[in-house]
Amino acid sequence: MIFPMQRREVIAVAASMAALALLAGLPLADDGFWLALAITIASYVAMATAWALFSGPTNYVSLATAAFFGSGAYVVSALAETAPWPVVLVAAAVVGALLALATGLATLRLSGMYFVIFSFGLAELIRQLVTYYQTQFTGSVGRYIFVTISAAEIYWQLLGLCAIGLFAGWAINRSRLGFALRVIGDDETVAAHSGIDTARAKVLLFSISGALIALVGAVMAPRFTYIEPQIAYNPMVSFQVVIMALLGGAKRLWGPLVGVIPFVLLYEWIAGRFPNHTHLLLGLVFLLVVYFVPQGVSGWLEKAWRKLQGKSA
Repeated sequence: MIFPMQRREVIAVAASMAALALLAGLPLADDGFWLALAITIASYVAMATAWALFSGPTNYVSLATAAFFGSGAYVVSALAETAPWPVVLVAAAVVGALLALATGLATLRLSGMYFVIFSFGLAELIRQLVTYYQTQFTGSVGRYIFVTISAAEIYWQLLGLCAIGLFAGWAINRSRLGFALRVIGDDETVAAHSGIDTARAKVLLFSISGALIALVGAVMAPRFTYIEPQIAYNPMVSFQVVIMALLGGAKRLWGPLVGVIPFVLLYEWIAGRFPNHTHLLLGLVFLLVVYFVPQGVSGWLEKAWRKLQGKSA
């Protein structure tokens, strides 16, 4: 069941579609630095939005993003030369969903720090397994990816994934599934006693999230040309996505977008000027933001807007 749309939601959806249409014209104006930066931003917006679909309402902090991202990239390395690109993308989404399904079924009884540790361990386990397979059976650590896809096409596909993620979040938030997940996030015991199938709800949404993140990995794979487990399953991807989503506000649909853009720009600035202390400085900035803006930038903006409306009234 989908609840009726409110006028504010109609305006937000229309504004989002108009913004995406405007952003789609970027490759026509620039095909160098700005397009490369836009690809990076779009990829993290898509992943952070997909991450927030599950972790935002449930309060489950997942560090398995690298596992889904890397699996999607490796699907491309295995199928891109023999299968049409749409088939490769479907296969990547299926692999991501199945991996999330298996993870969800194995972690139904875990919560809090236990789930965080398991999800991080999953990404590391898959990285080690892929490394073992590569070295023992293929004789090399990495794989080359030969796919004829331009940077503009990659950017447009990532924008499409951003739109899918935002639409999925909007639809889920207004459905019974979204309501059930919010109850789970408030108190999972109460949710279970209220007749909510908590296991089914969590696994379903985690699978959707995993499929979207795997699609991002598949779309980004041609940008790497050469991938190896350390690149595809880089644990920093998992941590950065969490930081971006929390910075913007994971409980709001547009929160990840607000968090990704300043984070990426700040990362580029710090990496260019303090290459040996990049992660240390970013960690300090994040601690300050979490301490002073615990609801994320989007929560702070909404609070400021309500105060402004109160004064104007």
